[in-house]
Amino acid sequence: QVQLVESGGGLVRAGGSLRLSCTASGSIFSIETMGWDRQAPGKRREAVAGITSGGNTHYADSVKGRFTISRDNAKNTVYLEMNSLKAEDTALYYCNARGSETMTSGPKDYWGQGTQVTVSS
Repeated sequence: QVQLVESGGGLVRAGGSLRLSCTASGSIFSIETMGWDRQAPGKRREAVAGITSGGNTHYADSVKGRFTISRDNAKNTVYLEMNSLKAEDTALYYCNARGSETMTSGPKDYWGQGTQVTVSS
């Protein structure tokens, strides 16, 4: 099994910054993609950003230019640098990863427990 543990959430004022981290551990052979989703109260979960093992990134339109995703493959860790935060960024942020536990097993999707980000206006 693969476990994802997030950290870095908290309370920040609008315009401020936060950095989220997520480390994968356990039976890991390879991790293809890592990323972040979020879910605000009463809203659907949405993809925020993702990054491949080769460093290709994608972002939701709502965070482009404000959020930056990065990854340390040696540490199986993904980061989300969030700047110019807005009240509408308030949500529970979930780390996700797609990877394989052995050389012959197919890829699976994993999620962390979530870390709360609250932006006060």
